Amino acid sequence: MPENLPFKISVLIFLRDKAGKFLMIKRKKSPNKDCWSPVGGKLEMQIGESPFECAVREAREETGIKLCAADLHLFGMVSEKSYEGSGHWLMFLFNCKKPLDELPPEIDEGNFAFFARDEIDNIAIPPTDKILVWPVFDEHAEAGTFLAYRAKCGAGTAERVLEERIPRI
Repeated sequence: MPENLPFKISVLIFLRDKAGKFLMIKRKKSPNKDCWSPVGGKLEMQIGESPFECAVREAREETGIKLCAADLHLFGMVSEKSYEGSGHWLMFLFNCKKPLDELPPEIDEGNFAFFARDEIDNIAIPPTDKILVWPVFDEHAEAGTFLAYRAKCGAGTAERVLEERIPRI
């Protein structure tokens, strides 16, 4: 596995409509080009942006929804080594408690659609999301708990290693 790859820090925000369907964006650019994924993006590290600030900003930029930190629950942290062989990623996973009123318009990064949870495993999502992202959401987002793990990625698979599980207090 290449060790000298760039390291990026990002957020994923799990937004839903009032019926509980998840907002997904079909990405037009890499990473995850032509795949559906939750809204998110990279931290602006040069200004010292926190993961919560990034989630608020990315949600506003991509969907128009105005959030504050209290609208978000951080339920997971994933460190992916060698994602798509192009870089290492540290992702913060947020569940949004504030529902969207409508489908956002298409943006440069992709187009949007709402999906029920049971539909998501049957659409084109990044292979590692099936292993690393959605199972963590299912177990921790609604429960109010937190999971941190690392994963070694390669050829559509990921070897997951639990680092910490924090139960609801």
